[in-house]
Amino acid sequence: MTRRITAGVDGTEESLAALAWAAREAVRRGLALRVVHAWQFEPYEAIGAADPDTEAGWVRDMLAEAAGTVTGHHRGLEVSTDVLEGSPVEALVAAAAEAEVLVLGSRGHGPVVGFLLGSVGQQVIAEAGRPVVLVRAGDEPAAEASGREIVVGQQGEPDDSAEALRFAFETAAARGATVRAVRAWTLPPVFAYSPGSLKLLDEAGGLEPYEKKALEEALRPWRERFPDVAVVEHVEMGSAGQVLLSLAGRAQLMVVGRRAHRTAVGARIGSVAHGVLHHAGCPVAVVPHG
Repeated sequence: MTRRITAGVDGTEESLAALAWAAREAVRRGLALRVVHAWQFEPYEAIGAADPDTEAGWVRDMLAEAAGTVTGHHRGLEVSTDVLEGSPVEALVAAAAEAEVLVLGSRGHGPVVGFLLGSVGQQVIAEAGRPVVLVRAGDEPAAEASGREIVVGQQGEPDDSAEALRFAFETAAARGATVRAVRAWTLPPVFAYSPGSLKLLDEAGGLEPYEKKALEEALRPWRERFPDVAVVEHVEMGSAGQVLLSLAGRAQLMVVGRRAHRTAVGARIGSVAHGVLHHAGCPVAVVPHG
């Protein structure tokens, strides 16, 4: 199967920004681009369309126009279009499973309110087994060439953030960008200390050196795999969401992980990813991990 990046479009400004982002990324990575629209028939009698064939025609025309815009800007890019019939969430999750990356638009309302994900986008992110990138209207390609970094959150053991780090390093390598790997830490409550943890902290020389060592170990395999990618190690005390958001202004892309498991109330995005998605002004990639 052809490796490709998939962009979901619906004709809105934010989805067209997502399409433009996906096309640039496909060119950089040497991948094909698939442009899709998840569609369910709904009659709009007020504007003269009450049959599925008419609406399906509108959708196909919209996709063709979007694809034409992309090919006009990127000669040689392999572009295909598909109308995905059925539940938008299920259709987009299925499309993500066949893609390297799924790219969607997200409505922005300024730096305070930030992203307005909507129920479909939020469910797709929570359910998708592949990375999903959210792009807001007004995203400019100039940000990708202005020296801004790929900012990625790292937490827990090396395996916990391996997929997010992989995505960040692959993206940085394709763009010639710097990776800023961020590990946030907070003081644990007294009852969290155990003889084993105290021994590890003592060997590391304290809490902050321990966190720095943990970040170094998580980064080691990716530094070796991508020796040409510049890396900044960033360890800061504070909540992960707050620390990452404080760095959003220097990011051309923010990468966060999401644990890919279901709870009793269904799949969840996670508090860190949720906060970054709603308030970061740059595109955000959410990468699932086991």
